Amino acid sequence: MEKETEDQHFKRELGLLDGTMLVVGSMIGSGIFIVSADIGRQVGSAGWLTLIWVLTGLVTVIAAVSYGELSAMFPKAGGQYVYLKEAYNKLIAFLYGWSFFAVIQTGTIAAVGVAFSKFAAYLFEPLSDENILFSFGDFNINAAQLMSIFTIIVLTYINSKGVKNGKLLQTFLTVIKIVSLFGLIIFGFTLGAKAEVWNANWADAWSPANYNAATDSWMPIAGSALLAAVSAAMVGSLFSSDAWNGVTFIAAEIRNPEKNVGLSLFLGTFIVSVIYILANLMYLSVMPLHDIAFAKSDRVAVVAAQNIFGNTGTLIIAVMIMISTFACNNGLIMAGARVYYTMAKDGLFFKKAALLNKSSVPAWALWFQCIWASALCLTGKYGDLLDYVMIIVIIFYILTIYGIFILRRKMPDAVRPYRAFGYPVLPFLYIIVAAAICISLLITKTSTCGWGVVIMLAGIPVYYLSKPKETAE
Repeated sequence: MEKETEDQHFKRELGLLDGTMLVVGSMIGSGIFIVSADIGRQVGSAGWLTLIWVLTGLVTVIAAVSYGELSAMFPKAGGQYVYLKEAYNKLIAFLYGWSFFAVIQTGTIAAVGVAFSKFAAYLFEPLSDENILFSFGDFNINAAQLMSIFTIIVLTYINSKGVKNGKLLQTFLTVIKIVSLFGLIIFGFTLGAKAEVWNANWADAWSPANYNAATDSWMPIAGSALLAAVSAAMVGSLFSSDAWNGVTFIAAEIRNPEKNVGLSLFLGTFIVSVIYILANLMYLSVMPLHDIAFAKSDRVAVVAAQNIFGNTGTLIIAVMIMISTFACNNGLIMAGARVYYTMAKDGLFFKKAALLNKSSVPAWALWFQCIWASALCLTGKYGDLLDYVMIIVIIFYILTIYGIFILRRKMPDAVRPYRAFGYPVLPFLYIIVAAAICISLLITKTSTCGWGVVIMLAGIPVYYLSKPKETAE
């Protein structure tokens, strides 16, 4: 049995490259290969498709550089949870941690794990989600679910053996991911691009339209309908660009965190935003917008790769997505456990999660996360969970960035090795844009986003029920 103690400390074994690779690796999962189809159906034009990815990149980078101030002030394990606690109170921080464990991190890990398995089935068909292995009444367990659980367990085990193991795997896989994505973009522009396709896509690029499945037709949109379509479309692009804040959770393990956390946030989000915008321009150069919007099972990158490489394109994309999702989950698993560790230190999570093992990592927190993420794989409801996730994520990003304004008043003399870029204009701009997206989502997607808010608020009674335990200990 490994020695566990609350007296051990995290080891600072991660540098700027490791932090940047964690940001990039956690952000790039399967989204960039898929979500442009839904965006295409929502806005129906090349210009608006590109604009949504540019806007997403700007919003993400603004948020990331704003977090730089907070990460420099509080270079501790737990990141965003700590910032919310310092700016507001333990209840707001707990609601974040509760949502994080209930759906945000674990739901994402489950979804990314299942994406890995679905594309693994291209190489080995028995791993398909159509291969039902066990049935208990209406409850079925398929091969893709078991494969995704297996990958989650393997990555949890690797990360339980020390941050160095997780870091080496993350950096190695993320470098492969970046090179292969740039390779796909370059080959797309040089081998697959067709002038007639590009010109046709951009001929009427700024006339947005929304696809109506009921009538199988395109409807021109403007005004509030356009705002609703852009908000709905940005759920996919924002989700594809999320998880950049994972590096803040492991700040206690980064060398010179006051400088390196903020810098890795900027570099990581900037690199990913550039890759995403270039990938979408490549899609528009090799295939008509209609083919992007109606790609089979939304697999835009598969259709693009077939146009570039022929039939072997499917296998190339399958391998790329497997590497991408595996690295993504490694980053999510490594970072997520540090939030539960910090919550447990505050008496707001299972007490065991506050222990570090002999490798100086929170192994119990890792395994608690593994168990719940695996359970979510079995529910088959991870697709619905992701709809719930995004609104909670945006709400807490807004609260955290507003926390910069609060802490400037609350702690005016605190040491700030780095100050939020463009303060107060850029952080305030982020808050306005993100709030507009939230309001629009609540109006247009009440059923799913409303449930997201309910899941978050359900943490309030849990918090007050857990408080006596905290004071009694």
